[in-house]
Amino acid sequence: MDNIRSRELFDRARKLIPGGVNSPARAWTSVGGTPLFFNRAAGSRIWDEDGNELIDYVCSWGPMILGHAHPAVLAAVQEAAARGTSYGAPTAAEVRMAELVVEAVPSIEMVRFVSSGTEATMSALRLARAYTGRNKIMKFVGGYHGHDDALLVSAGSAAAGHGIPDSAGVHPGYARDTLIAPYNDLPSVRKLFGENRGQIAGIIVEPVAGNMGVVTPEPGFLEGLRALTEDDGALLIFDEVISGFRVALGGAQSLYGVMPDVTCLGKIVGGGLPVGAYGASAEIMGTVAPLGPMYQAGTLSGNPVAMAAGVATIEELRKPGVYEELDRKGAALAEGLASAFAGAEVPARVNRVGSLLTVFFTGDPVTDMESASATDRDRFGKFFHAIVEEGVYPPPSQFEAWFVSLAHSDQDIADTVASAKKALSAI
Repeated sequence: MDNIRSRELFDRARKLIPGGVNSPARAWTSVGGTPLFFNRAAGSRIWDEDGNELIDYVCSWGPMILGHAHPAVLAAVQEAAARGTSYGAPTAAEVRMAELVVEAVPSIEMVRFVSSGTEATMSALRLARAYTGRNKIMKFVGGYHGHDDALLVSAGSAAAGHGIPDSAGVHPGYARDTLIAPYNDLPSVRKLFGENRGQIAGIIVEPVAGNMGVVTPEPGFLEGLRALTEDDGALLIFDEVISGFRVALGGAQSLYGVMPDVTCLGKIVGGGLPVGAYGASAEIMGTVAPLGPMYQAGTLSGNPVAMAAGVATIEELRKPGVYEELDRKGAALAEGLASAFAGAEVPARVNRVGSLLTVFFTGDPVTDMESASATDRDRFGKFFHAIVEEGVYPPPSQFEAWFVSLAHSDQDIADTVASAKKALSAI
């Protein structure tokens, strides 16, 4: 594949932008090589600066659930932008968007819009501390919830305990108040609650993990978190930035029937534009200014163009049969890939929930960050480059989710499986 233009742009970018990218996930650090620079997308396809056409399973890391440049979203964005791109004042679009979110997500009675998933999660932590009067937060190894200081900590192993900063510049005080447990390990959570009785403001968790690759909750895990938080008076925070409106209209909470106290949303809520949100019961959200003492604000929050894109996206997702079709396509891709790996006698697992999936190069089950980390990342890197050469663009990391959109056709999926077989034969 010719990528001369991408290499030229990357060389220029590295002189001006740290690492040449505006998010580390784009740097191809874990797979090596030069990241592709893209300039156009439509439906299930994306084109790079050298004119190479690829079937896209990054989908802007999730929000393009309808496919790129969906006509309804484009029309809504164009109409909204023609009236002005930002007012810094309330709009009718915010109200309609709030109505759609509250109607869809079971745990949300009131919602506050922000401009990113990180803003949503950091605001949710502040809300939990303000509402409970406590300081400690619990998260899980491998759970990425944005670049808020309190969440950029990791235990460094599967053992539960106190975190240490996982990024330079994070104050050690944040780490001391952040407790770490392995995902899907309820006994370790129970132990931390016993050691910190009455001190934990909340647990933040992806109900379907998407940042160690797709990892599903074990039976009873989410229910156990719900019971433990209720018993201790802590809040249960679901980070549904990836799973919200992706695995079901009501998110993973509606899929698994476990209701959190606070829900964080992003990605799809903006229809591809920068939007995040956090919501809860009216009582809990009454803590948020101007109703209550917890201050949080944003000049671009509820941006009219972003709200228009989000409304158009959710209106499409509310149509009958949408999630059944997404699930069918996700299953077809997962089964096809699993068959390709089996045929090539390459140890691999495909974890999937609906239209979210991850290929792990291992013969063992992947249930947490420890088992995800034991996968063959070198082989994944070789597979990634080989399948890109075949015209398929998966996420450039073993620990990210593949996203299937409504725009992916049965032929796209068949072509992807065929490309995977060729890629495996090349490595």
